[in-house]
Amino acid sequence: MLIVISPAKTLKTDVRALTNSTFPLMLKYSALLVNELKKYSSGELSELMKISPKLAQLNHSRFQQWHYPYKLEEGNNALLTFRGEVYNGLEVDSFSQENLNYAQKHLIILSGLYGVLRPLDVILPYRLEMGTKISPAGYKNLYEFWSDKILNVLNNKLAESDTNILINLASQEYFKSIETKKLNAEIITPVFKENKNGVYKVVSIYAKKARGLMTRFIIKNKINNPEKLMLFDEEGYYYNEKLSDKKKGNIVFTRN
Repeated sequence: MLIVISPAKTLKTDVRALTNSTFPLMLKYSALLVNELKKYSSGELSELMKISPKLAQLNHSRFQQWHYPYKLEEGNNALLTFRGEVYNGLEVDSFSQENLNYAQKHLIILSGLYGVLRPLDVILPYRLEMGTKISPAGYKNLYEFWSDKILNVLNNKLAESDTNILINLASQEYFKSIETKKLNAEIITPVFKENKNGVYKVVSIYAKKARGLMTRFIIKNKINNPEKLMLFDEEGYYYNEKLSDKKKGNIVFTRN
């Protein structure tokens, strides 16, 4: 199975790249985007990304310092760098080398700047959400810019892994970058809901962490049969067959 998740806005930049690190697969396209973003002032970045002047200045500096090619020792592994609720659920700091090796083959992080990232790909610090309204190289937006490129990588990864199952644990913002009609895969989307006064609802902050928990569950147990996903029972969640629609690929997990 191949798993896709979203990146995070919060970064941990004081980690050191591991010895078996890799470069992102589409760095030449990342360089094209950065060259475009280098033209923006910090004030323009603040308006474009809807972020504070302080954050805009930080990311302006990051874009100005970003360069291609770069050396592995200049950056940090993607899976160790991203922080936030999904990555709190993943608890990557508890991963063994075996877990990391498995994740490298089966996990993809979608990215506004890098397109796709494998866990051990080394990145330079950045902030660029997939929904950011820029029109790079004549494309309407980042979705159009990345669409065919992401599709090709995912289809190649699926072929290499000899699987036709893709587990969607990404946010809607990032999953929209995948042209699903051309994807050579059956898509399964786990959904996580909380009991609120007798009604099960998706609560964003909990759902994000749950997507990380499910990702960790798959990696640590080396799950390759989608039926085994229903055994997930981390932090009080359980498979809710009644609310699920397996024909549409939606499997729902609830907790009270």
